[in-house]
Amino acid sequence: MTTLQYKSKGEDVHVLEEILVALGYDVFVSNFFGSDTDGAVRDFQRKSGLVVDGIVGPKTWAVLIEKHQVITYNNKLLGEEDLMAFAQKYDLELAAVKAVNEVESRGKGFLLSGKPVILFEGHIFWKELIKRGLNPALFVKDGTRDILYKRWTRKHYVGGEGEYGRLERAIGISTSQAVEEAAYSSASWGAFQIMGFHHEKLGFPTVQAYVERMKEHEREHLEAFGQFIQHTVSQGDTLLHWLQQKNWAKFAKGYNGPGYRTNKYHTRMKKAYQKYARA
Repeated sequence: MTTLQYKSKGEDVHVLEEILVALGYDVFVSNFFGSDTDGAVRDFQRKSGLVVDGIVGPKTWAVLIEKHQVITYNNKLLGEEDLMAFAQKYDLELAAVKAVNEVESRGKGFLLSGKPVILFEGHIFWKELIKRGLNPALFVKDGTRDILYKRWTRKHYVGGEGEYGRLERAIGISTSQAVEEAAYSSASWGAFQIMGFHHEKLGFPTVQAYVERMKEHEREHLEAFGQFIQHTVSQGDTLLHWLQQKNWAKFAKGYNGPGYRTNKYHTRMKKAYQKYARA
């Protein structure tokens, strides 16, 4: 971003004024740095412990962007009403919904940047390329060994924004649309970590449509979770049924796989349910 001050003009002024509006300032959004914007910048600098000079240089830009990201992040989080609506829609006890939300979600569905949390799985990318008639071995080289491999391993996870770097590199191994679809399908998205390749089960015609929805709000993550458990059968019935019955072991096994006992998902959910049921 360029350094701006009173009477500056251009697209960066427009961005600045949009951020100020999002932060609660009453300024006219245009491409001109007027007296209203100057007053808002000085007030922001004063409240943020910055030098109050009305000049939007690197330090003021950094703090503006950081606070704007925090607001964006907070506006995408689940609330009590979202959980209540979900419980009613799927005929679930609210305490059970809260228990699953506590144990099975990542605790947050978005990064501070406003992007949904993801985890890229290189072994799934291998399989998704094969599904599309592509030979993954042809793409393996020194620069792709951490994004494309046959067997699961956790050693290549970097977490946070870094997972987007891995995803973008996976997309970049080819200009093929099929590779892009395979890459998006190989990441888990949002609070409940549902893989992109499940998009049809979740009601989305394409993985890109699923990804775009996951960018909106944690309630969309919760709804994707609802669709997933409604349409996933395990041990003779749907995961939704096992959750309705509060059969924590069968639900955890179907949702987390055979390793659920090692991580004690079933006992953790039961304990969390008892806590919320007493509240």
